[in-house]
Amino acid sequence: MILRFVILCALFLCIEFYSYQAIRTLIKLRWILISYQLVSLLLLIFIIYSFTQFDRSVGQTKQTMFTMGLMLLVYVPKIVITIILLGEDIFRLGASILNYFMYNAPRSEMMPNRRKFVSQLALGLAAVPFLSLIYGIFEGKYNYKVFKQTIFFPDLPDAFDGFKITHISDVHSGSFDNPEKINYAIDLINDQEADMILFTGDIVNTHATEMHPWLDTFNRIKDYKYGKFSILGNHDYGEYVTWPSEKQKDENFQEIKSLYGQIGFKLMLNEHAYIQKGNDKIALIGVENWGVNFKKAGDLNKASQHVNQNDFKILMSHDPSHWDAEIKNHPKNFHLTLSGHTHGMQFGIEIPGYFKWSLAQYIYKQWAGLYENVGRYIYVNRGFGFHAYPGRVGIMPEITVIQLKKGNKVA
Repeated sequence: MILRFVILCALFLCIEFYSYQAIRTLIKLRWILISYQLVSLLLLIFIIYSFTQFDRSVGQTKQTMFTMGLMLLVYVPKIVITIILLGEDIFRLGASILNYFMYNAPRSEMMPNRRKFVSQLALGLAAVPFLSLIYGIFEGKYNYKVFKQTIFFPDLPDAFDGFKITHISDVHSGSFDNPEKINYAIDLINDQEADMILFTGDIVNTHATEMHPWLDTFNRIKDYKYGKFSILGNHDYGEYVTWPSEKQKDENFQEIKSLYGQIGFKLMLNEHAYIQKGNDKIALIGVENWGVNFKKAGDLNKASQHVNQNDFKILMSHDPSHWDAEIKNHPKNFHLTLSGHTHGMQFGIEIPGYFKWSLAQYIYKQWAGLYENVGRYIYVNRGFGFHAYPGRVGIMPEITVIQLKKGNKVA
C-alpha cells in the first residue's frame, strides 16, 4: 500500500514537473508562473479532497462525476505534455552522452537546452484532449446517433425477412441532468420504424430512485407490434455501494426490476419467449448479467432450456464478454446476440464505416458495433447514457436499428 502511494506521488510530481517546464519555457513572467503553480496545487487539493469524501453507502453522485470530469480535464492534457517533454529529455540525454564521448564537449555544453518549439508542440497537442473533454461534457454526452445495421441470415424464417429491431442499452438514468435532451432522444427512438424494441440493461447507476424523475419521459417510448423486452445489467444489482442491510439491498433490487415494467418493458430473467409473425416464429432469449469480470447471474442453459436448436434465436446479454466465454460456440447456435456495457469507454475516435479506436478494445474483444464468428453475430451498443466521466468524446450515445434479412452475407 505504501509502495503504491509512493509510486502515485512520484507520477504526480513527474506530471506536474514537466507541465511546469512547458509553461516556463514559453512564459517568463514570474507572477504567471507562480499563479500557475498555485492553481495547480489548489486543483490537486480539491480533487484529492473530493475523492476522500466519496461515500460508498451513496455511490456515484453529481459531485463525484464533476470531480472525475475535472480530474480528466486537468491531468489528461498534462500527461500529453509529460510524454512529449520526457521524450525530448531522453533525446537530450542521448545527445549529451554523445557530446561527452564523441566530441569532448565541456560539461556546461553537454546537455542541449530545452527547445521552445517542443514546448509549443506539447501545449498545442494537449489542447486537443482538453477541448475535446470540455465538448464531451457540455455537448457530446447528449449527441445521440442512430446506427443502422443490416444483418443477413440464410436460415431466417421467411416472415421475418426485413424485421427491424430498435436496440438501446445502458441508460444510467442517475447521471442525467437535461430533460430536454432526454426527450429529444426518446423522440429519436420513436422516429425509427421498427417492429420491436430491446433494452439490454443498466437502467440506473445503483438506486431505483434515480429513475423516478424519468419514468414519464421513458413511458413516451411508443408501443411496438412485437413487444418491448429488456434484461438486467451489472449496475441493476446495486452491488457498487455498501448497504445498511441485505434487506435494503434486496428491496432496491426488487424496485429496480419493477422499473422496467413501469416503462412498459417485459423484463426477461433467464427466460425466453417466442415472437410469432405469420406462420413463422423466432426465439427471443434474455439472460441476467453475466460478465467475465462482473456478476455471473446469467444462466444461458436455463434461459434456452426449451428452445430447439433449429429455432432462429436472438439473445440479449448485457456484457459482451459473455459472447466469447459461453455464447459463440454454444451448441444451441444463437444467431444474434445483443449487448452493451462497454460504453466504448465514452472516449475514442470513430469514423463510422472506416475506423474506430478506444481504450475499451484492450479490455473487450467486442466493444462497439457488429462482430461475427462463423455466421453468428454480436452487436454491442455504445450506450444511451453515461457513467463516471460526465461526457462522451468520439464514442457517442447510440440508438441502434437492426434489420434482419434473409440471405447470405453481402461482401
